Amino acid sequence: MRRTDPEGHGPVRYGPPLPVDGLPVLPELAAHLAAAAHRPEAQPVGGAPALLEAACGYWTRRGLPCVPDRVAAGPGAPALLLALTAALAGDGGDVLVPRPRASWWGPCARLLGRPVFPVPTPAESGGVPDPYALLETVRRVRAEGGDPRLLVLSVADDPTATVAPPELLHETVEAAAAEGLQLVSDETWRDTLHAPHETVLLSPAEMLPDRVTVVCDLAGSLLPAGWPAAVARFPSGEAGEWLHARVLDILTALGARVAAPVATAAGYALDEPEPVTERREAAVRLHARVAAAAHARVVAAGAVARPPQAGRHLYADLGPLREPLAARGVGDAQELEDFLTARLGMPAPGGHRFGDDLGALCVRLATGPLLGGSDEERTECLTSPAPLELPHVHRALITLGSVFDDLRDDAERGEHPR
Repeated sequence: MRRTDPEGHGPVRYGPPLPVDGLPVLPELAAHLAAAAHRPEAQPVGGAPALLEAACGYWTRRGLPCVPDRVAAGPGAPALLLALTAALAGDGGDVLVPRPRASWWGPCARLLGRPVFPVPTPAESGGVPDPYALLETVRRVRAEGGDPRLLVLSVADDPTATVAPPELLHETVEAAAAEGLQLVSDETWRDTLHAPHETVLLSPAEMLPDRVTVVCDLAGSLLPAGWPAAVARFPSGEAGEWLHARVLDILTALGARVAAPVATAAGYALDEPEPVTERREAAVRLHARVAAAAHARVVAAGAVARPPQAGRHLYADLGPLREPLAARGVGDAQELEDFLTARLGMPAPGGHRFGDDLGALCVRLATGPLLGGSDEERTECLTSPAPLELPHVHRALITLGSVFDDLRDDAERGEHPR
């Protein structure tokens, strides 16, 4: 089966990973990992008490108080979402997701044999479905004999790098509650806001505490992507108690434990000591600058992209450049992915990886690859007061801009590329 087939194995086997920060490992994190490397014992399923206490502290500082028996840890967010999907929809329920959505959400449901129904997002942001479209999708699925039970969403979104406004989130959460849906809120990117003093981020768990499970992959802002660890915060009440126990059962069956050295580093990071917070803030500032510069170049060439507000990426629609792309043999998202990956020299996953139509010319561009090719260059980016002026970053942005400018110029001339 071709990997471009959206209903085949492609999205499971070839889904792009989270956009990494591209920076060397924080020395203090490496020291905690190394200090625990000699321990032979395995972490208990769901996490040891020290890790769970650290996770509780992390969420309490964000206005989401919890206790250890409502928290679980796993080796990455996909493992936790797989367990949650199995618990909430695995016996015949259907899953709803926004369009576009994170690349790893769909495979979790499909591995369980559960259908995934996309719901359009509004023009101003991604990650959270339009409330009226959500109600219509639920109605249609039920009319066709389905049983929608679970809505997965993200306020700070991958792939669109946007943050849903509180008023939209309120309306969508109210619509989901009225239809009896359970919610999983992926908050992996909540600590990567580009303008934290100007952007209001609310968690659905603040609005619907008895129906929302929060999942956070620590690769978003606290750990390197190669150290898989994630934490989940479960709803209050008896339903949350049942769900927590059921997820632990599933994680046990999967053998899904966090490696002991990684758990030690994760606990240290979740406590948010000064070295961790300083690195996170510096990394967010760096990627915000690079994302804004990349966005400006993409938009200047005629593509459509929402201004990035969080994360280490942006999401562009090259529909306005369809004619010059067609002249280069690019007619769908897979061909666009291949075209831009080759010319930019960095991964450029197409929108079909994120649940958009194969025919739509959408692409996610990450900022990490623009920071240089060595630890020395990337560290220089982190410490420089003007990272965009560094030669290796400047060259990368020029390359990005020139690839898109060529398409714009061809569109303006109405000529085929030579």
